[in-house]
Amino acid sequence: MALPEPLRRGLGSFSRAVFTDTARPGPRCAGDGADNEIVSSLPLQMSLYFNVYFFPFWWLCTVVMLYLKYPDLSDYYKFILVTIMILASLIEVIRLYLGYMGNLQEKVPELAGFWLLSLLLQLPIILFLLFNEGLKIQPLERAVHIVFAFFLAFQVITAFVTLKRMVNKLATHFHLKEFHRLEEQPVPSFYSLGREERAVPMAGRGPTAGWRSHPGGLRS
Repeated sequence: MALPEPLRRGLGSFSRAVFTDTARPGPRCAGDGADNEIVSSLPLQMSLYFNVYFFPFWWLCTVVMLYLKYPDLSDYYKFILVTIMILASLIEVIRLYLGYMGNLQEKVPELAGFWLLSLLLQLPIILFLLFNEGLKIQPLERAVHIVFAFFLAFQVITAFVTLKRMVNKLATHFHLKEFHRLEEQPVPSFYSLGREERAVPMAGRGPTAGWRSHPGGLRS
């Protein structure tokens, strides 16, 4: 399963615009080891690993608590909680998949999608479930929401740092390829270029051009 190509291009452009370090100096030489550098984040991968096992536990606790307090909730909050649970479950599956693919395989669009889903969707949802007292939050719910919020906050920070490293590595690799391509192209010397430019006007002059310009040339 891969991201659609238009979405990949959009996320790639977003990553280059946001995470590129413009103050970073370019590579000093071809032996900087940019191609062999591993930029995947071990702390991010560990948090994703534990998040995979924690999410079913969080989902089960939240669903059980929702079932127990459902009769006491207003119709407004009943609709909101059911909708949030459906959205959070779908987002979390997609988010964890993108996080694994982006971090392990060093794919910038996938990791950028993971970062955006974590920061803009999943973290606000968990904070809403954690701090909205109108939901009649139970102690077990508050505990699992706090752990989930810590997971998300840590992953947002580590994914941001990892994305900056990945984008800078790709930019360095691109500049190195351009530098090697320019080195391999033959550059004409100044003297050979001058001879070619002088040869062109001389070739354009016909054989009678010299007779007409010469003072002792033929006259009609």
